[in-house]
Amino acid sequence: MATTEARQKEREKRRRRRARGAAAGAPKAPRKKGDWKETLRFWVVAILVIVTVRAFLFEPYRIPSESMEDTLLVGDFLIVSKLHYGPRTPNTIGIPLTPFYLRGVQLPQTRLPGFSEVRRGDVVVFNYPAAFDVERGRVPSTVPIERRDPYIKRVVGLPGDTVAVLDKLVYLNGRPLPLRPTQKQGWRVTAAPGRSVSDETFEALGVRSPESVPPMPEDSVVVRRYDVVATPGVAEALEALPEVAAVEPLVFTGPPTDLRLEQGDRLANPHQMPAVVVPGEGMTVPLDARTWPRLYDVITRYEGHRAQAVGDSVFVIDGRPATTYTFAQDYYFVMGDNRDNSVDSRYWGFVPADHLVGKALFTFISMKSWLPPIPRFNRFFRPIP
Repeated sequence: MATTEARQKEREKRRRRRARGAAAGAPKAPRKKGDWKETLRFWVVAILVIVTVRAFLFEPYRIPSESMEDTLLVGDFLIVSKLHYGPRTPNTIGIPLTPFYLRGVQLPQTRLPGFSEVRRGDVVVFNYPAAFDVERGRVPSTVPIERRDPYIKRVVGLPGDTVAVLDKLVYLNGRPLPLRPTQKQGWRVTAAPGRSVSDETFEALGVRSPESVPPMPEDSVVVRRYDVVATPGVAEALEALPEVAAVEPLVFTGPPTDLRLEQGDRLANPHQMPAVVVPGEGMTVPLDARTWPRLYDVITRYEGHRAQAVGDSVFVIDGRPATTYTFAQDYYFVMGDNRDNSVDSRYWGFVPADHLVGKALFTFISMKSWLPPIPRFNRFFRPIP
């Protein structure tokens, strides 16, 4: 009985407290009936903000391959600025943040003003331009630009520049372009006669998987050689070792190749590339048997003309004979920082300006592995050199 009276008194106290709160203007508890509308509104706004930021301001990008080592490593996550060169308006209709879009419908694409021009040395993200991808095969011309796979490389040549590769060394406008401290290439390490370089020595310098080279026929004594991939600084450190006689760039000999990648065999030797002039908007070039193989892709795939060669000296564009061609946009020559492990402009040609996504600014997070999670804390929020 006492317990029942106590409960009634407690309920009466709660009623009086609620009444006093209502009289003082205390807010009422929100009704649960409309909660789903608020949740839906929140997510719609959040998705719109994310889509807008990704489309016009900044976008994250994950490094999938070793083509930019040691500047960028597999597992690095970058922030790419679309404001530098100007964001592009969408040219497809699809579901945001997914690969699904309405095929057969393409909107006219325009690049909005940016606050920076493309500069030599910029690390840029772009949509893969060529008709043939050595990893994914043929890329149909019907695939919209913004739906093609993103690539990341460093700008070597600007419109009007002349780029050549001779014995693996890149020449820009006739001058050799030395490797940056974080760039890699293949080297041949020759040990002193009768000596060898241990795996532990290579590992201590960060060299992975050195490859032993069979003895040469001209060797009169035992000489051990190793092919390695390393930065210039590591190559110098190897050459300073007492057991090492020489460290030289590993160069592929043989004639250069200058064929279109659609034929599947373009540039069999990336260490030797004849000089090419990077096209620029308004630039007029002659059409001949030497220039045609590289310009065909530009004229047809990137600038939308019908073109064909009749023999070695007659060229037809949009049904009319032509001896010259004037470009409608700028182009760029790009290369990976890991020079011997990069499919770049040496293989498939130039990057059109309308394929540029943005400039890579910094690494905001880096993971050596996810399972188990091994972060590289020293690469968090690190500017790209």
